[in-house]
Amino acid sequence: MTFDAIVLAGGAARRLGGADKPGLSVGGRALLDRVLDACRGAAVTVVVGGRRATARPVTWALEQPPGGGPLAALHAGLRHVGADRVLVLSADLPFLGPETVRTLLDSLDSLDAPGGAGPSGREGVLLTDAEGRDQPLVAAYRAEPLRRELALIATEHGTLSGLPLRLLTAELDLGWTSAAAPLASFDCDTWDDLAAARSRIREHGHVLDEWMTAVKTELGIDLDVEIPALLDLARDAAHGVARPAAPLTTFLVGYAAGQGGLSLEEATRRAAALAGRWAAESGPGTG
Repeated sequence: MTFDAIVLAGGAARRLGGADKPGLSVGGRALLDRVLDACRGAAVTVVVGGRRATARPVTWALEQPPGGGPLAALHAGLRHVGADRVLVLSADLPFLGPETVRTLLDSLDSLDAPGGAGPSGREGVLLTDAEGRDQPLVAAYRAEPLRRELALIATEHGTLSGLPLRLLTAELDLGWTSAAAPLASFDCDTWDDLAAARSRIREHGHVLDEWMTAVKTELGIDLDVEIPALLDLARDAAHGVARPAAPLTTFLVGYAAGQGGLSLEEATRRAAALAGRWAAESGPGTG
């Protein structure tokens, strides 16, 4: 089923000294671009906030008045979406990934009513973080209940500006889910948070995946990369041919896959076999 996404990219970032938080980088990519990559499956993506260059096309909206808070921003974003399911995200989530997006949307569709009576009609699903806290800006909602409750709140208070998000979530029939990625809801509210995020992606076990994702995004390619196989190929080329052969060979493998004549797996297999044959010719008894 289709879904739309609303990314809230406004706010004063007071704990960051008024810095342009969505534009701050983690792993060489702006926080906003990292969130946009996570929700790239959306039919329509609306960013509520000041216009800026982004890694992919989006629809822009601005709350009234500017800086009016999350309810005003959500109201502005909802004007541009048409899908029944709407993903609502803040723009400062460096570790949000497509798998968490899928978890939220699947949970919204699959929640059962008490007693197993079938679909519950739940109006939203919030992510729950590792400490058990609800994350209403890492969530999937039904669009019409959002519109309904925002209209009622605006009527009751005369405005949406400056009102807390809990006024909305308190009126919705919500469910909760947790993400397989424990840091999916980690947000960058302070300089310490930003430093922790930048340090985290450079940890062993994360850095190669983060780097490959950053490069693919920068180059505008969507390609599944079997990192261990490519590293093995680079090792075989370096040892069996010459050290400079490693980067050159992996480049050629990627180029071949990009041309569409071979899958990446097949191109890697063929190059690895060639490197093996090349190395065998220099072994004992070959001359």
